[in-house]
Amino acid sequence: MIVVADASPINYLILIGHIDVLRRLYERVAMPEGVIRELRATGSPPEVQTWAARPPEWIETHRVEVPPDAGLEAVDAGEAEAIVLAERMRPDVLLVIDDRDGRREAARRSIPTTGTLGVLNDAARRGMLDLADALGRLSRTTFRASPALLQELLDRAQRRPQDS
Repeated sequence: MIVVADASPINYLILIGHIDVLRRLYERVAMPEGVIRELRATGSPPEVQTWAARPPEWIETHRVEVPPDAGLEAVDAGEAEAIVLAERMRPDVLLVIDDRDGRREAARRSIPTTGTLGVLNDAARRGMLDLADALGRLSRTTFRASPALLQELLDRAQRRPQDS
């Protein structure tokens, strides 16, 4: 499986010190050049800018042209590129994206998605990280999720055995 990543999950995984779980969970991780540009932008946290200035070798960067009539007006440029790249890399692709409009558009195009919470949940299930600690770190960033959703993830994690 190849994973196409948008900026938001990359940003938050870097900030909480768990960017490596993408490499460990998935065979390949691809990002459009537009996403790399977003991560390098002046408004990004310094540690994210540093990471994006020299992405690790396990990140594949792709030049993506978004057609003018692609129906992606509701999402930003990086998300549009990620959706187009995911479409190009079918059938065995997963789009890692947090933006609600982006996820909605990906679903409309039948592209499977997950987000930052899904990545952390999968990594915890496989014993790669402590979910409570990761969610605690995430809560100290600008990431927004309802407390009820976060508690539900923790409750489910406590009830299930880890995958080996």
